[in-house]
Amino acid sequence: MAPAALTGFLALCAWLLLTSGFAGAGKLLVVPMSGSHWLSMRVVVEKLSQRGHEVVVVMPEVGWHLDKSPNYTVKTYSTSYSLEDLSREFSLFADNHWKTQESELFFLFDNSASRVFEFFFSHCKSLFGDMNLVEFIRDSAFDAVLTDPFDMCGLIVAKYFSLPSVVFARGAFCHYLDEGTQAPSPISYVPRSFLRLSDNMTFWERVRNQIFFLEEHLFCHYFVKGALEIASEILQQPVTAYDLHSHTSIWLLRTDFVLDYPKPVMPNMVFVGGINCEQRKPLSKVSHLSLSP
Repeated sequence: MAPAALTGFLALCAWLLLTSGFAGAGKLLVVPMSGSHWLSMRVVVEKLSQRGHEVVVVMPEVGWHLDKSPNYTVKTYSTSYSLEDLSREFSLFADNHWKTQESELFFLFDNSASRVFEFFFSHCKSLFGDMNLVEFIRDSAFDAVLTDPFDMCGLIVAKYFSLPSVVFARGAFCHYLDEGTQAPSPISYVPRSFLRLSDNMTFWERVRNQIFFLEEHLFCHYFVKGALEIASEILQQPVTAYDLHSHTSIWLLRTDFVLDYPKPVMPNMVFVGGINCEQRKPLSKVSHLSLSP
């Protein structure tokens, strides 16, 4: 585990100790995102379990790479879609993604390509439709929720049960990371995602950056509309994306500040770059090359 990743891991352990009243190991509820998102989070979950924390992973029965482990408890719930449905829609999404030359932000609003996100969002409704699972979570008295914010389900779970949440992700979609952490993001030198601009922008690039920032605020709501409708139904009150993201206590960002643009960060933003790197054996100290005299 890289030093930055270890720092984030220790921050998560410290949080668990604090929330459990210094009584030792904590109880952590994990609400993962299927697919490659889970591959890197699983490393953290395994380490937490090995260090004595009680970890329960709540996952849908249908998903990619959502394997089980003897090191932690797994609770599953059924979904309204099959694995074939999910894989088919994701294939359509991927194919359209490679064919289009438009801005990636607007590509996500294409109805022919965005149906897969309806599946990602809808599984949270299935989770709360399993009353036995809901009662289990309520009675288990977890100390915190570890989650990926992309499908927002973990954020909904944390808010529903009034639990502190620890987000593990590369970032958040659109401007929700900036808003959720209340971190300043000056448009004059912090480029927006997808624009492929550097922090050394010309005047017209800064104008373009400002326009794209306004477009995010105008259109991103429509992308997460389905998730917010589900959240409002579950929480029985109107819910905004800010309501969910601002509830987060710690942001474990799966990147490194030297690989990102210079920008302000907040104390609860911890960089854990390198955590999903392949662990290799040390290089041999013996050289097989001989130098001619």
